[in-house]
Amino acid sequence: MPFWRLKRLFQMRPFLFFTIILVIKSMLAWLVIFDGGPSWTLFVTELPFFWLLFCLIEWFASKRKLALYVTVNLVVTAILFAVIMYYKYFGIIVTYHALEQVNQVTAVKSSVFSLLDPYYLFIFLDIIVFIVLLARRSKAKNWKSISQLPLNRAVISLVFILSLALCLFNILPNRASMNEIVKAEEMGILNYELYTIFEKDDAPKTPMKDITRELIDETKGIQEPQTPQYWQAAKGKNLIIVQMESFQNFLIGLKLDGQEITPNMNKLAQEHLYFPNFYQQVGQGNTSDAEFVVNTSFYTPPRGAATMTYSDKALPSLPRLMDQNGYQSATFHTNVVEFWNRSGLYKALGFDKYYDQSFFGTDDMVFFGPSDEVLYKKTAEQLDNMQQSGKPFYAQLISMSSHHPFTIPKHKYKMTLPDRYEGTFVGDYIRAQNYADYALGLFIDDLKKRGLWENSVFVIYGDHLGLPIYSLDNDDKALMREIYGHEYGYTDMINIPLIISSPGVNQAQKLTQLGGQSDIMPTVTNLLGISLADHIHFGQDLLNQTSNILPERYYLPSGSLINDHELFIPGTTYSDGTHYPLHGSVQKGTSVTNDEFERALKLLHLSDSYVSQLPPVEP
Repeated sequence: MPFWRLKRLFQMRPFLFFTIILVIKSMLAWLVIFDGGPSWTLFVTELPFFWLLFCLIEWFASKRKLALYVTVNLVVTAILFAVIMYYKYFGIIVTYHALEQVNQVTAVKSSVFSLLDPYYLFIFLDIIVFIVLLARRSKAKNWKSISQLPLNRAVISLVFILSLALCLFNILPNRASMNEIVKAEEMGILNYELYTIFEKDDAPKTPMKDITRELIDETKGIQEPQTPQYWQAAKGKNLIIVQMESFQNFLIGLKLDGQEITPNMNKLAQEHLYFPNFYQQVGQGNTSDAEFVVNTSFYTPPRGAATMTYSDKALPSLPRLMDQNGYQSATFHTNVVEFWNRSGLYKALGFDKYYDQSFFGTDDMVFFGPSDEVLYKKTAEQLDNMQQSGKPFYAQLISMSSHHPFTIPKHKYKMTLPDRYEGTFVGDYIRAQNYADYALGLFIDDLKKRGLWENSVFVIYGDHLGLPIYSLDNDDKALMREIYGHEYGYTDMINIPLIISSPGVNQAQKLTQLGGQSDIMPTVTNLLGISLADHIHFGQDLLNQTSNILPERYYLPSGSLINDHELFIPGTTYSDGTHYPLHGSVQKGTSVTNDEFERALKLLHLSDSYVSQLPPVEP
């Protein structure tokens, strides 16, 4: 823009100037978030919100009017930028509820910066220019004097009434929409943000006494077998659960130009129980939420991370069940235990011990903790000590070296990427997972040398996706198309592997039934011969059930679910939702039905009701 035009723009009244600026910024946010990009509806949804604020300034500010306009501009800019960045990773619209995790975001700032596309920074361009121009005292003084001139109060009153009416018209009819993306587009981003502040969950909780195993099984549409297969197949054995950071299922068996990416995971999948149709069920807490779901078989809370929302509850859990059956329990993670309030989570879950960075030290750091090699080496030594006690153990390990943004140190490279993958997000991801697989192989070898492998049920799964669709540029999408042989979609994105090695079980089975992270606890307790008859849980034993319903939260809009054949994402309601086949095309009569949709929502409600009414954990 020529300088004389910019100068003329600054000589406008602030009402008009900042209207133009904020509309342009809103257009940028819409371009990133909504499929159709900016449209004329933006002027009906976003513009009235700006004008409400500007009218209030014109009415009540007798002094420092320009400073108030600048403040509004800065606040709205910050909100829109946060919305853009959050969407790029999670695929949802951030709300004020996410403020409780701000301290976690600063800890993973490298991940945040990696999501930046250069053109996002245009949202701050006006602020930089504004500061430069106002630094010229004469121009600043001139514009300040112009900004103090009063606008016609009758016109301002009319604009305020019209803007308020439009805001209410945008918000009120769209409150019932299930899909947050649709809701934000229909309401306008800023109207939606305001709405979430005052939104209340009016649904009454189901009393705890009414939440029974029979009700849950009926809602899920399953029946418990009288004589379950593999019951007590590994009775008295140790349990080792490894949670692999950002590990997606497409890595299993993947070769790039003949080069095997995850040979150790491939071998596990080929020689043991492998569940390829397995899906994440995490919430806002990501990795820590995976720990919560796996150890409780409850669903994540509707808002916030489980570590923040449920850490004050005495959670019925896998560690407590193991303790009641003569086991000792411990969890291992090379980060500090305060990250994601794991100290609170582990107390709520009832782990006997946790081992964090104070145990692992600070040698061989990768991102914000010692490497997976350090994790596995020191954990194997500790597991050996636990075994010597003569008491079986349950150990949970949380890997971390393959954390977003996947830029591991060069001395950790264990493979050479094909040229077309070098310098790409997908390439960095694959190389990081190749290293994670290498470290895992060392751990398995160590367990076998110590005599731990054959005496343990070994469970390994991915905690959550690593390659969000929303974060990929065109080059990355082309690479994923090459890998999959089709466009990378939602069903691919949330698909993670589950592999179980267990004594007493016929190994080398590829089991295609649908499963999710909430199903791990009932599956392993069946193998260990630990009854869940009086234990409320929402997962199911994957070795004894062939049909499933998986409610999803986060990364996908509310109301999303997976049945045996497809992923369903609602629109405003069920009727305008979208169906995504899990494999190829969905056969007639196998699509997610309205009944399944309602039952999935009921399951979420029952889980929320039950956990929220649990007694507090003892200090």
